[in-house]
Amino acid sequence: MTWTKLTPFNEPGIYEHHRFTVDAGQQPERIDKWLVQKTRYLTRSRIKKAAELGFLLVNGKQVKLSYKVKPFDEIVLALPYPPSTDLVPENLPLNIIYEDPHLLVINKPAGMVVHPGSGNYRGTLINALLYHLRKLPNKQEDPPLRPGLVHRIDKGTSGLLVIAKNEWAYDQLAKQFFLRQAERIYYCLVWGNIEEDRGTIVGHIGRSARDRKRYQVYEDGEHGKHAVTHFKVLARFGVLTLLQCKLETGRTHQIRVHFKYKNHPLFGDAFYGGHRILRGKPSNAYKRFMNDCLSLMPYQALHARTLGFKHPTQQKFYYFSSPLPDNFQILLRKLEAFFHVKIPPKYAVYDQRYRFSHQPILDFWAD
Repeated sequence: MTWTKLTPFNEPGIYEHHRFTVDAGQQPERIDKWLVQKTRYLTRSRIKKAAELGFLLVNGKQVKLSYKVKPFDEIVLALPYPPSTDLVPENLPLNIIYEDPHLLVINKPAGMVVHPGSGNYRGTLINALLYHLRKLPNKQEDPPLRPGLVHRIDKGTSGLLVIAKNEWAYDQLAKQFFLRQAERIYYCLVWGNIEEDRGTIVGHIGRSARDRKRYQVYEDGEHGKHAVTHFKVLARFGVLTLLQCKLETGRTHQIRVHFKYKNHPLFGDAFYGGHRILRGKPSNAYKRFMNDCLSLMPYQALHARTLGFKHPTQQKFYYFSSPLPDNFQILLRKLEAFFHVKIPPKYAVYDQRYRFSHQPILDFWAD
């Protein structure tokens, strides 16, 4: 048997991810029994819950606990992390655009860390949510459990996140993200002129062997996780391109790494080389203008604009959309004026409204 942990067990995150390949000489055996024997810390009760949620896959398909493993089976198992008990509630501002008894949708500002860890144990979104949930008139445990963080976005990325407020909602939402049934649309600005109007980037993403804080694309597919990003061009400024991106998978730094791989790093992304002038004529006027633009974006120009998911109790799709941050909008207006390019109004990049609908919104894929 070979065993690769896709996410380290002691690393902060949403799930434990495991992948197993069954040995050639394996005799038929119930999958839960086989998994317990092959690991030190997995219990049959946790494996049972994962199977009930659809988080246990064999050769890409959901299976029940009665399934008997066979030689060369590829087994993928995802388990939600247990609640943390050492997180501190903090009274921090939250931009809550929707809330009901089961979930809330947050518009996170760029610069706010989502989950404590790696030197960021205070001032995170989770700290703020703990304080918010603590104030609600309900009978949550004291101290409250960690909010149901279903998915994450990077510190420097702004935009929408859905948070579960109870275990039922968490299980139903997490299952949708695991099975790629949720919809996520991002707006981003990248260096260079992307010639095709739309396209798809496919490439396994994993940690860099040189710098474990960074990620990279592994072309051979032997390392990392399968990742797919679809994109559509919204406007071209010659040296920069404004894009709409749809995630088919949700890997760490996915959009940033995929466009870095294509030699189009995100504008302002210091982590992947987009924080300096990479394209354009070397005139002093151009340099002054572009450095002024870079000063507007202390983080990567990436916004999680639209989020869609099926409500865990109402069983119908909810779609939310949030406006681009003020500095992102100011940057785009400066680019329009300097390069004499107008972004088509239908893309609503300057729309300041939050939107909610039961139908897809701000999705221009069919244009």
